[in-house]
Amino acid sequence: MLREILVSLSKNSRLKNLVMHWKPARKASRRFIAGESLEQAVGVVKELNQKGINATLDQLGEYTIDPDGARQSTDDVIKIVDAITANALRANVSLKLSQIGLNLDEHLCAENLQRILTHASQVGVFIRIDMEGSDLTEKTFNLYRRMIENGFSMVGIVLQSYLYRTRKDVEELLHWGGRVRLCKGAYIEPVEIAFQKKTEVDANYDLVVGDLLAAASKPGAPRLSSDGRIPPIPALATHDNNRILNAKSLIEKMGLPKEAVEFQILHGIRRDLQAELAAEGYPVRVYVPFGTQWYPYFMRRLAERPANLWFFLSNFFRK
Repeated sequence: MLREILVSLSKNSRLKNLVMHWKPARKASRRFIAGESLEQAVGVVKELNQKGINATLDQLGEYTIDPDGARQSTDDVIKIVDAITANALRANVSLKLSQIGLNLDEHLCAENLQRILTHASQVGVFIRIDMEGSDLTEKTFNLYRRMIENGFSMVGIVLQSYLYRTRKDVEELLHWGGRVRLCKGAYIEPVEIAFQKKTEVDANYDLVVGDLLAAASKPGAPRLSSDGRIPPIPALATHDNNRILNAKSLIEKMGLPKEAVEFQILHGIRRDLQAELAAEGYPVRVYVPFGTQWYPYFMRRLAERPANLWFFLSNFFRK
């Protein structure tokens, strides 16, 4: 019930304006947000790289309200790509298609995405398309497929194990050379399309991990690039120890080199796990969000774990 309430509040514009102007809330949000500027985020990535950890940069923002805003968001993503190359970062970029116009006009979004991918491909930076709520799942999946068909190879997608369709989506996209970041899912979806029980979501996560690792075991399957910018086929985004142990067991059974998979962890969460996986020789990539539009992302992080909510409340009431 608490999770549903917090996810619902993430879409409340009045509460958004209130929370974003409260100093304690801004302070607490910095646990999960790398700052409001690209420069601040670059500093965070440099610190991660010094620890042997890669990153993916995401300028927060969802559901752009007009074409000019979508084009501006496109320009902003290109600036992130250029900052990665200018600072020699071991990083790539994540983006939401609703930032660049998917909720406004699919043709506009496709134009903006192609512009991003063209520039990023020229300088060797990988782009990851984040998955959003189920209202955009099919459009996101189809646009990703179109980019692959248009010859763009340095682009991947995020899939969510709580959706019934995910195993079928993985089976399809592996045929056309797709790369997947697998997460459990942070939105509230109806029983008609999504597993409702944690045990079911976890079980499906493990099944999809098996499918992805099997693809990664095939001859010629891509490995993590030496500059840390281009990931292998499977990027396993989870803080769940049991899911990680299952993945490690499968990696060992299949005889996969560690460069055939990467684990992904959110900025500000499970730093102990980041260090542990990196020490074991697994590629680790931290998802580093930044920007002024941090409220929806922040609320979804609070919804994921009661400990996150307590952290926020304890900071909120602190002078």
